[in-house]
Amino acid sequence: MKPSLESKYNHYYSLHGKYVKLQGLQPKTIEAYSRAMRHIAAYFNGHLDNLSQDQLLDCQV
Repeated sequence: MKPSLESKYNHYYSLHGKYVKLQGLQPKTIEAYSRAMRHIAAYFNGHLDNLSQDQLLDCQV
């Protein structure tokens, strides 16, 4: 991943982590959601900006 993409990914991943913790989700649920986010980032080569619902549905997590 390019440094600029990696920086954006880290930002989104951090926000995601804060959000799911604030929701009071169980640790295993948080891990599953985090794993899904890592998979989506890998599938789209780190390009997480402006993904459509169709693109996300095509990504088999």
